[in-house]
Amino acid sequence: MKQTIFTIKHNVALTANVYEMALVGDTEGIASGQFVNIKIDGLYLRRPISVCDYSEDTLTLVYKVVGKGTEEMAKMVSGQKLDVLTGLGNGYDTAKSGSQPLLIGGGVGVPPMYALAKQLIEEGKKVNVILGFNSSDEIFYKNQFEALGAYVTVTTVDGSFGVKGFVTDALKNTGGYSYIYTCGPEVMLKAVYNAGETSGQYSFEERMGCGFGACMGCTCKTKYGNKRICKDGPVLEKEEIIW
Repeated sequence: MKQTIFTIKHNVALTANVYEMALVGDTEGIASGQFVNIKIDGLYLRRPISVCDYSEDTLTLVYKVVGKGTEEMAKMVSGQKLDVLTGLGNGYDTAKSGSQPLLIGGGVGVPPMYALAKQLIEEGKKVNVILGFNSSDEIFYKNQFEALGAYVTVTTVDGSFGVKGFVTDALKNTGGYSYIYTCGPEVMLKAVYNAGETSGQYSFEERMGCGFGACMGCTCKTKYGNKRICKDGPVLEKEEIIW
């Protein structure tokens, strides 16, 4: 964990309530699947946001406005300074991916898949991606994944774009994948767990207090004992998950 002051490069709306924020600062030690914790003036607890992308000096976050913290983030402007804790969480392990990994993201579980897809493609893997949304007006980052060279399938619950239904409706028609990486709401993770034919890594969304393992507020049971989603996760192996 490292505390860093970042400067906002841009903060733009991707949909009605999803924003992309690019921050300039020290990104050393950041990895795909990790999250950051942002200090917001006037609020006691920091806000955890998944890492979407990172480079030598730029950190990209994609977040959904769902409460006071993210409402304040949506108002932030270029040039504003942010106090950010980075290097939080365990991230994804690409060594287990095999040659044709499948990445599945649902809603705000989509952003963590982006840096992972970029990393896997750089490693020479053939990457397939399933992105799940409620409707076409909620879709974001489809073009960005395709620009990386990933094959992308989009599902919408109302059928307004792509495959009608949930990510598992696309999953059952996807064959030949060697491993699954996924992030999204727990109901989606359970469905992927039951439908997936291979091992995988599942990134959990959880309410957090401290964000670095001190408060024990996000502890969950696994086959190997209690684990803290913020420190021992958010990524867990399929084989250790207890629903």
